[in-house]
Amino acid sequence: MTITEQVAKNIIRKLLKGEDYRIEVVTLINAEFLQFAMDFFKRIVDAKLKSQNITVDWYKKEFLNPKLPARDIAINAGLNKKTIHNMFNSSTKEIVIDASNEHYDSLYETIKNLVETEHDLDLTLTIKFKGVSVDLNVSESLIVINTLAVKRAELRGGLWSTAGKRVEKPLMQTLCKLYNVSASNYAVKIKGKIIEDTDFEREVDFYLVEGKNQYKCEVKLMGRGNPESADAVIARDSKVFVADKLSETNKKQLDSLGVEWVELRSNGGFQRFEVVLDHLKIPHGTLPQNVDQKLEKIFKEIFK
Repeated sequence: MTITEQVAKNIIRKLLKGEDYRIEVVTLINAEFLQFAMDFFKRIVDAKLKSQNITVDWYKKEFLNPKLPARDIAINAGLNKKTIHNMFNSSTKEIVIDASNEHYDSLYETIKNLVETEHDLDLTLTIKFKGVSVDLNVSESLIVINTLAVKRAELRGGLWSTAGKRVEKPLMQTLCKLYNVSASNYAVKIKGKIIEDTDFEREVDFYLVEGKNQYKCEVKLMGRGNPESADAVIARDSKVFVADKLSETNKKQLDSLGVEWVELRSNGGFQRFEVVLDHLKIPHGTLPQNVDQKLEKIFKEIFK
């Protein structure tokens, strides 16, 4: 699950315009989920047609097959690997298989009891593919619906948690290049090693450099900040804090700590980065008149 280059570009454009970037992540979630659903339904048709016994065992046999990747087995059982890891402190394939089978049996028993209780409810899910159709009864339909819900939740959690991190470096590079900051005045490092410009998909620290001073920058694409967010800046010894939104409390805390900040979704937005550069005595140029045109050039350099 990755944030594509195009989505990263779109997020940066929206951030620089002071717009909400979240629709880009939602769009990606929708696209990946709908593709999963289509592929899943096709597999259901194939698996149900191969089943000689018209019972829910066909699902367990095909979709909890130990030959499948551990992540798929967990999702098909109504779990995800992260949950299993939290439960057992491990997510080896053996543990995933055992946990998934146990959970599936429990889930099926719950659904069976529910169907018996709600005996007035009749539900049939019909899936047609290439002229062939299969019908799923209430129990089978609920298992499929539950799997889709779990997959949607996994995609949502994964993409939201990685969206900000995967955009941090290209966003900071873009800001520097917009103001013509020399490459010698900024650096990307992980454990003291310089990272290639093309390697934008890693969680990194970004530094603005002035002489022997290396000022660590932190990016948080959060909503309206809370007072505790300044604690993270203290813990990481950051000198520059770039955020989607900052509360007045955030700003006062950062000012009191001597931390430079940029609130992207505010009056002036990213242009406050020039004030940060001035305060840190980082040499820079002026903002180009045509920012959009400059962005296209910058993106070609960053996303090679």
